[in-house]
Amino acid sequence: MKKNIILIGPPGAGKGSLATLLKKEFGFVHISTGDMFREAISEGTPLGLMAKSFIDKGALVPDDVTIQLVKSRLAKPDCQNGFLLDGFPRTLAQAQGLEEISNEIGRYIELVIDLDCDASELISRISGRRVCPNCGAPYHIKNMKPKVDGKCDVCGSELIQRADDNEEALKVRLQHYSLSTAPLLDFYKDKGLLVTFNSLVGLEKLFDEVSDFLLKS
Repeated sequence: MKKNIILIGPPGAGKGSLATLLKKEFGFVHISTGDMFREAISEGTPLGLMAKSFIDKGALVPDDVTIQLVKSRLAKPDCQNGFLLDGFPRTLAQAQGLEEISNEIGRYIELVIDLDCDASELISRISGRRVCPNCGAPYHIKNMKPKVDGKCDVCGSELIQRADDNEEALKVRLQHYSLSTAPLLDFYKDKGLLVTFNSLVGLEKLFDEVSDFLLKS
């Protein structure tokens, strides 16, 4: 079974929700860019502090710093049984950097899952999305409800709606995705690693389809 996986898809396509289910089913380590930054910053590592200096100024963390953070995270023992990269790589330069560090540490990408989703559906999904500000667990008011309304199942914190989870912000993010991230599809397709799934089928069916593919691969 393929274990080292990248999840690619536009904002709201369901990457985080799918990763949560795959983590529970197969024991993968789920690595999102945001979680990785928060972990490195909380640990006070040199790379974490460097990333914090950019984040505090509202600037994007440069590719070279992000790539080194990914290298440090993937080299940890808990990734030896498989990992899900969510939110990285976002650019062709990051993908090329990931390829280099994969060769260095022997954690090779075996599969890239592309979640295809229509823009109109994304707007509906985005507006209903909620997240835990404490542990980062994702929810949705229709498709992935918490056990207690408005409360995180994991830590009990009050769920919030991100400020950029609205139609206007989504249009900007989709444009950025189209320009920066979509070219990654050709990059990984040429390497024979890309498999596309229709995320409009719903989370439960999507999970079943991806799980079936993984078990047969």
